Amino acid sequence: MQFDDNADLDTSEVKDVRGSRIPGGRATVGGGIIGFVALLLGLFFGVGPEELGLSSGDQEPAPSASSVNQVQQSCRTGRDANAREDCRLVAVVNSTQDFWRQEFTRRGGAYTPASTVFFTGRVNTACGAASSAVGPFYCPGDRQVYLDLGFFNDLRTKFGASGGPFAQAYVVAHEYGHHIQNLTGTLQRAGDGQQGANSNAVKVELQADCYAGVWAHHATRTPDESTGKPMITSLTDQDIKDGLDAAAAVGDDRIQEKFQGRVTPESWTHGSARQRQEWFYQGYRTGDMAQCDTFR
Repeated sequence: MQFDDNADLDTSEVKDVRGSRIPGGRATVGGGIIGFVALLLGLFFGVGPEELGLSSGDQEPAPSASSVNQVQQSCRTGRDANAREDCRLVAVVNSTQDFWRQEFTRRGGAYTPASTVFFTGRVNTACGAASSAVGPFYCPGDRQVYLDLGFFNDLRTKFGASGGPFAQAYVVAHEYGHHIQNLTGTLQRAGDGQQGANSNAVKVELQADCYAGVWAHHATRTPDESTGKPMITSLTDQDIKDGLDAAAAVGDDRIQEKFQGRVTPESWTHGSARQRQEWFYQGYRTGDMAQCDTFR
């Protein structure tokens, strides 16, 4: 995955609070391995902490200027995105939102942007307090994506994904898929509390995978507003393989087998490795969000 060196990065779409501290903030799900697995199965690539009854904790203090300015100071152009991980993620956020903004306009609607919050350790949200253990998530209450960059190391070392820049891009695009579902009214269908291979929770997650694929299909053709040229200049077959590999690594069956030693489809919340790959590729192959109706 390569970015246009001359593209201007819009850091206003990212809130960088890495290094800030939240006194007393906590997330309670249960202790030991049971709580850890619940977090893994309930929230990896999912929606906000209220889905698991996480505590709201104390309010987040205003982060220091030094922490707020990490990406603002360092991430200016596509050249920075080609050199730094955090800048690369800023560029992916920009590209993803550029696409959906233009897609909504094409369909006669209006896109409401969502910020991405970079944090470390724990963070307070409109959906409750969460720790890094929950992985990346989208909170519909404040319409923000939350991401601890340390997750990408876990994706490789704990979940066995091959990694690579586009694996990271897939994660971000999936979370913005949840934002699209929130704007279109689909996300609420996951709130019925049901689990299982045919549950609405799984269908919502697979649709977000498909929407990530739709963005990937258009990524090298979506013009950046600052230059009129695409922010992303190339995606290779290997990039797409890395994205598919990441999707499989966080399939419910893979996670259950690894952390509890057996597969229990009746408790699935995100779909199998194969399903996640198939729906991402469905979006990538067609480039059409209308082809992402996982509920049909």
